[in-house]
Amino acid sequence: MHDLHTGQWVWLIPVLPLVGALLHAGLGARVIAALGDKRGRWLVGAVATGLVLASFAVSCVVLSDLVVNGGEHRRALAGLGPGGSTPDWIRMGGLHLRFEALVDPLSMLMCLIVTGVGGLIHLYATGYMATDRDYPRFFTYFNLFIFMMLVLVLGSSAALMFVGWEGVGLCSYLLISFWFEDPENAKAGNKAFIVNRIGDVGFLLGMMTVFSIFGTLNFRTADGTGFLDLAEHGRTAAAALTVGSATLISLLFFVGACGKSAQFPLYIWLPDAMAGPTPVSALIHAATMVTAGVVMVTRLSPIFAQAPSAMMVVAAIGLFTAVLAAGVAAVQNDIKKVLAYSTVSQLGYMFLGCGVGAFAAGMFHVTTHAFFKALLFLGAGSVIHAMSGEQDMRKMGGLSGRIRVTHATMVAGWLAIAGIPVFAGFWSKDLILNSALGAPLYGVLLYAVGVGTALLTAFYMTRLMAKAFWTPQRFVEPHGDTGHGGDDSHGHGHGHGGVHESPRSMTVPLIVLAALSVVGGLVGTPWANAFERFLEPSIASPSLIVPHEGMPAATGLLAGALVAALGVGAGLYAYRTKGKSGFLADERTRKSNPLFVGATNLWYVDGILSRIFIGGGGRFADRVWRWADRTLIDGAVNAVAWTTGAVAEVVRRTQSGYLRSYAVTMLVGAAVVVAWVLGGSVRP
Repeated sequence: MHDLHTGQWVWLIPVLPLVGALLHAGLGARVIAALGDKRGRWLVGAVATGLVLASFAVSCVVLSDLVVNGGEHRRALAGLGPGGSTPDWIRMGGLHLRFEALVDPLSMLMCLIVTGVGGLIHLYATGYMATDRDYPRFFTYFNLFIFMMLVLVLGSSAALMFVGWEGVGLCSYLLISFWFEDPENAKAGNKAFIVNRIGDVGFLLGMMTVFSIFGTLNFRTADGTGFLDLAEHGRTAAAALTVGSATLISLLFFVGACGKSAQFPLYIWLPDAMAGPTPVSALIHAATMVTAGVVMVTRLSPIFAQAPSAMMVVAAIGLFTAVLAAGVAAVQNDIKKVLAYSTVSQLGYMFLGCGVGAFAAGMFHVTTHAFFKALLFLGAGSVIHAMSGEQDMRKMGGLSGRIRVTHATMVAGWLAIAGIPVFAGFWSKDLILNSALGAPLYGVLLYAVGVGTALLTAFYMTRLMAKAFWTPQRFVEPHGDTGHGGDDSHGHGHGHGGVHESPRSMTVPLIVLAALSVVGGLVGTPWANAFERFLEPSIASPSLIVPHEGMPAATGLLAGALVAALGVGAGLYAYRTKGKSGFLADERTRKSNPLFVGATNLWYVDGILSRIFIGGGGRFADRVWRWADRTLIDGAVNAVAWTTGAVAEVVRRTQSGYLRSYAVTMLVGAAVVVAWVLGGSVRP
């Protein structure tokens, strides 16, 4: 492994946000009290944002060193202690783990996304959460979330990745249920936490299996004995790596990925995560938690690539989730719920790319998605801010001329996710679809379903833009300060007596993200191919991946552009040309359309899972409680108590308190002893 010149700085990348979290937790409220509300909040927000952006700057320096001086492999290990030291973490038997960062293109790409996009979301949050009464607590959790995600992507072992994995799960719970006084918010946080724990069982079992087969949990080591080093050469600790072992490891880790990255059937927590503040939604959906599963699968690509059956499962689950969620997004009326189901669908695209062996394409879509999905969520938050808390698109319309910056930037995000040339999503989505087309056996089917999902994506995102901005106004102009703002009623004094543009702290991140949504995909054009070449040291070697050739690049791009244009055109016709009523406006038509009814009812997945695991599980738990707790445990305790009481009752009768009774008892006892002694002496 290469010696990184800036290795002594790597530890600053995760530690800077951690320092922010500790400062806000310990001193945030005191700073606001000492400096006054306005200046104190400004300082807390500035520190929170500044430390994340400082981490971004360090990431840029380390990345430049990695690219320029990294040699052929562009991979290095760096200690996560001060000065680049490498402290021991666990040394037990054959398990030896250290606080060490694996610095390679994959980890540094994610550091740039997490700190760069995350920093912009922090800046946005300083305006969005400006009057929230728990301002320091919010930025404590926000900075902690960034720290945990950085530990996840930088960890040099599966165990250290798992620390970050669990950390982002904890932070998501804290942020989704941030307004915990509202029971629905608390339930949403609990749901996210519990569903993710189901996936985490797969991750834990995967780690145990890796250790039993390879004898280590380190990804890469300087001497080439990390389990990914061994897997790349088809080896384990003692023998050749079998297809069965690779398949078992891959499927177990993929269960964990389904939980974190919201794939069927464990996607049900993500739409409910909208209960948290909009900056939380943007951070979870765009830059941090939900991409963790894709990052983990890409990191383990040397093993996945040797498990064809597992790869097929990844591709199938990803594509099925993409279609399922896109259908639900097309009928939602809550502007944030549309984007939530859109995220689930786009994550499915990423797993489709990984499942057909195009790991670089999957990560390319992670990157472009971070730009346009953060933009769309923050734009939605700006719309909600302008509408004094309203999230129902049926009560919007006519906003394009009222909040011009928000509208213009969201147009960039809309065109990017729709796949219009030359916006960012166009390049990454086409790369995945073209890779899927070249997959053996089922390539044409994967491509056809993927294209249909892309068409539906362009349609429902056009629906969102039309209903919010381009259809006639459907709301009553508010008068006076409503006392609401953001997407809640928890003390956000954002109302300003009418529809209004967001403050500069919110619009500047929108402008930057809009620019990235326009040009951010150019590094991955099929002619430059710079993104795939950049990621080469982090993914399975070409010898492990069968190359998939789809249609010629120009043909594929043209087909993608036509599909996007068709979806946008259908959406404009249905919702802008038809006016405020829109497509399927007639109640009778909606009720008679089984697809519309199914999508409106979330394809009944939530209801079925609730009946099985909450209803059925609750009844099972009740019966176990009645048998195990009441009958077995309580019965045993009660039996001991009854026996003790019965014995005590017999003994109690011998304690009469009369002297003559004791004398008779002693006499009888003495007679028994004498008889026993004499009987023994006369025995032959």
